[in-house]
Amino acid sequence: MQFLWKYIDDLIGKGLDVSQVSELMIYSIARFVPLALPIAVLISSVMVLGKLGENYELAALQSSGISLISIMKPIFILIVLISISSFLFSNYVMPIANFKGGSLLYDIKKKKPAINIKEGIFYNDIDGFSIKIGSKDDDVLNDILIYDHKENLGNKKVISAKSGKMKITDDEKYMELYLFDGNSYIEIENNNKKKKSINRKISFQKDLIRFDLSSFNMKNSEMLYKGHYAMLNNKQLSYSIDSLNNKLTDKQNLIKVRVAENYKYDANSRSDSVVLLNNLNNKRIHETAINKLRILKSVSKSNADDLNYKKTIIAKHKIEWHRKISLAFACIIMFLIGAPLGSIIRKGGFSVPLLVSILLFVVYYVISITGEKTAKDLSASPLEGMWISNFIFIPISMILISLALRNSSIPKFKDLSQ
Repeated sequence: MQFLWKYIDDLIGKGLDVSQVSELMIYSIARFVPLALPIAVLISSVMVLGKLGENYELAALQSSGISLISIMKPIFILIVLISISSFLFSNYVMPIANFKGGSLLYDIKKKKPAINIKEGIFYNDIDGFSIKIGSKDDDVLNDILIYDHKENLGNKKVISAKSGKMKITDDEKYMELYLFDGNSYIEIENNNKKKKSINRKISFQKDLIRFDLSSFNMKNSEMLYKGHYAMLNNKQLSYSIDSLNNKLTDKQNLIKVRVAENYKYDANSRSDSVVLLNNLNNKRIHETAINKLRILKSVSKSNADDLNYKKTIIAKHKIEWHRKISLAFACIIMFLIGAPLGSIIRKGGFSVPLLVSILLFVVYYVISITGEKTAKDLSASPLEGMWISNFIFIPISMILISLALRNSSIPKFKDLSQ
């Protein structure tokens, strides 16, 4: 639902069909089905078993020789089926929903490129430009301020206009911004350092700025999202992970070969090098050595950044692979927590079980988010990051089951007389 909070003001009442907005919301909600199932299982199991315990129905069943485990067995089988359904939904339905939702949002943004520009905030996603607007009405922008940084000379060129309109060209290679009733301010450097720079102002009634969209990778919407990890099932993710690992290994081997060829140490030339470096009057030798060290540092940093980026992409694929299974397994964990907890909490009506369930799931969710973040930061493996919450809650469920079995549900006579 992140897109909903980000684009809701631009989507509603801005010329979009209700069907488009509804379709986009349906695709986005689909992602929350696997996350909603565990908390639904937790709340329902706590409430059902709690209600049975509060009305002494558990006591009646146990007094007739039916244990708590036997009571839980048929429900457990149902939960296992729900867990399997959750995995199937995550593995087959959700990738399609993510794909369709991403493609639809992309197509909307292509038709309405101004949707990404927020009022009063500089928009820096276009290389070489910073754009700020005062307000906007559909595709019409008002009070436009543009800093042109294409030549990396700072704020030497500034453009202001009362209004403007954006559109994508038919070939989808450029985004055109038509400006109306504005001024262009250019600061020209003076070759004479003693004199100040020259400021030039150019007024216009209509102007056109064309942005190259090659840096945006503006492709066909379906091609854009086809290989994204959120649009793949586990079989496809496994194939992509193997392919990415092979590419990472090839890259690492290539770096080793290049370093060995270009920066190898020759022991036979050591004495000559020492003699040359000791010649402090030879400035060119020192400059060459320093430049080579700078190049080595830059190349090393570039290679390290490239390798970390590839490792991060692999980690995201693995995270998505584990997410589908861990969320499905969470349904079973939540039942194993909720059922014994409900039999222990036999009083409090509707509010107490609901409050306890929500608190437990909030803790579970916080741990899950923290684990996912550490996995994305490469501080932990995807297996550890995506399963840490389940690993923590499994012993908790075992403890609660043990307490529920010890805690007899058969009431005392004084309780029945009340």
